[in-house]
Amino acid sequence: MEKLLKNLCSIIGPSGFEINVQKFILNEIRPYIDEFWIDAIGNLIVKIEKNSKNNLSILIDAHSDEVGFIVKKIESDGFIKFEKIGSIDDRRLQSQEVSIQTDKEIINGVIGLLSKHYTKWDDINRITPYYEMYIDIGATSRECAENMGVRIGQPITFNKDLKFIGDRDSNRLYGKGIDNRAGCAVLIQLLKSIKTSQIDHGDIYGVFSVQEEVGHRGIKALNRNIKIDIAIVIDTGPSSDTCENIMDGNRKLGEGPLIKVMDNCFIANQLIKDLFIDIAERNGIPYQLDIFIGAGTNAGDIYLSRDNIFTGVLSIPSRYMHSPVEVVDMSDLYNTVLLLQKFLFESKNINLQNNFKGDLYE
Repeated sequence: MEKLLKNLCSIIGPSGFEINVQKFILNEIRPYIDEFWIDAIGNLIVKIEKNSKNNLSILIDAHSDEVGFIVKKIESDGFIKFEKIGSIDDRRLQSQEVSIQTDKEIINGVIGLLSKHYTKWDDINRITPYYEMYIDIGATSRECAENMGVRIGQPITFNKDLKFIGDRDSNRLYGKGIDNRAGCAVLIQLLKSIKTSQIDHGDIYGVFSVQEEVGHRGIKALNRNIKIDIAIVIDTGPSSDTCENIMDGNRKLGEGPLIKVMDNCFIANQLIKDLFIDIAERNGIPYQLDIFIGAGTNAGDIYLSRDNIFTGVLSIPSRYMHSPVEVVDMSDLYNTVLLLQKFLFESKNINLQNNFKGDLYE
């Protein structure tokens, strides 16, 4: 799965520009699915038809977009002004390498910064807002930049290939776009395993949704006529295992997927949450419970925009999210796949009305 993740993260695909990501994903999974379609907003929906009398229909979502930028203006001197796509801290931007996807090729550039020699005439405590920044692509004029193929409206991402942090024994990789290409890699592996396994299942829908980073727009637009009983969202979640004072150490790399309890737009369905916990404990799969109100996932919108969907979230812990140096531990991806496989294997036994642990309503 390491190679798969590297390939996914190498593609330029911020919100609204996911098409090359979707093409890659479809090429990977096409032999393992029964049908697919792409809706008007760009969601890639795939289906594996039921192979048993189990009538539970399960949707598994992983958003395929990443944070990034868009070409806003080409200055007369050839510098590129940009707008952000998604939430990115301005403090992370200056001096970063970026890539612009033109119709011709990928153009590399850097976000400029004031040379150290000039800082004595500047306020060193001031954080430069992104709208004052620019991208240097080596052009000397607007015409030069346009001759390179740069146009207003083209997507931009950080330019950072996925690499091992430390040595290979660390099992940890860093780079751009891990949020949420890690979730996409997990879903791809899961879909491949379903078709070749003995799992009894109802209809399974895999959704590689778009525009999550700009307000969960893709999942909101998903066709409401698709019959779904259970929805599982796969995403990355910020770890809290570094040494800053505000960190609580509750979400750690390498200690298993995060089973969502609550975030800022979702309180987990107790049935699904408890089933994940029970399955993980019975099968010796490491897991962590996740309460984090600093962000949300597509799950909150599934909950609110669709009728009677039992919804849960599994997150892959990640450091330095929405930056060019996001870090994940590959063991967390493998354990997320394993937990989902076990969940699907046991889905035929799920009674959505009477399967609450402890018979809460008796």
